[in-house]
Amino acid sequence: MSKTNGETGGGHGRRRRWGALGGVTLLAAAALAVLGPALGASASAPVPGGYVLAGSNGGVFGFGTAGLYGSPVASGATLAKPVVGVAAVPDGKGYWLAAADGGVFAYGDAGYFGSLPALGARLRSPVVGVAAAPDGKGYWLVGADGGVFAFGSAGFYGSLRSLGVTPSSPVVGLAPASSGKGYWLVSADGGVFAFGGAGYYGNVPTELGGPSPSPVVGLAATPDGGGYWVARADGGLSRFGDAGFFGSALTDGLVPAQPVVGIVATPDGKGYWLVAADGGVFTFGDAPYAGSVPGTLATAGVTLSAPVSVVGLAAP
Repeated sequence: MSKTNGETGGGHGRRRRWGALGGVTLLAAAALAVLGPALGASASAPVPGGYVLAGSNGGVFGFGTAGLYGSPVASGATLAKPVVGVAAVPDGKGYWLAAADGGVFAYGDAGYFGSLPALGARLRSPVVGVAAAPDGKGYWLVGADGGVFAFGSAGFYGSLRSLGVTPSSPVVGLAPASSGKGYWLVSADGGVFAFGGAGYYGNVPTELGGPSPSPVVGLAATPDGGGYWVARADGGLSRFGDAGFFGSALTDGLVPAQPVVGIVATPDGKGYWLVAADGGVFTFGDAPYAGSVPGTLATAGVTLSAPVSVVGLAAP
């Protein structure tokens, strides 16, 4: 049985690399999700062992120990709208892909709990991301207008739309509280909106005393829910609450070839990954490096017919 709640209708960084990966199918767009190892992973605190990239065309390929469990491309499925995000099951043995129309595709041990097209929902704004419920038995979709859609065990704790609030800039992501009883939304201007049991610890405009110098692209929460990181397209990063600083592309003097599009925190909260629009991966703190699209291309001597364009980032 599936269910949905919400709106319908409507330190210092020490590692940052673009290294190599062997033998994968390359895609023209990607999104990053962290996965635990195939064996010995805990649903509450998986050990990071790799990550998968999911293309806007629905293709998926893995880095490190991340398993591949299928994709729309592999099955020959035709997408009505591009894929905008990927979320990993906490045990690392499956993942969900979400499309801009709210379509959801489940692989491995990821259960299917519904989608917006299946509900006949008419969206006022495209879906921009997907996040997994901590127990792996549900997920949230979030729209650019701040609408939140909950499926399976994922609870609905409010949204900007349900409050009648129109964000000053589009919402770009949702990060769940570790308890699953709340979540944060973040908008492109760095605004942060807390719902349910998610605590509010600040936002980028207040921290900087003015607008963000570069569009905000994502938010990752600390394991205890006592803080969060907010990543910007220029590789800058802001931290709030108990979130530690382990470096950023901007402060380390790195210039990404393409804008950063998302952030994923490690399970222990002592590091994070930044991913760029060309599939480049930057690692900080204890986040392990397992490969990147530019590294793969350089190693294989392959040139893509279309540029890589990462569209979203999600974590277990």
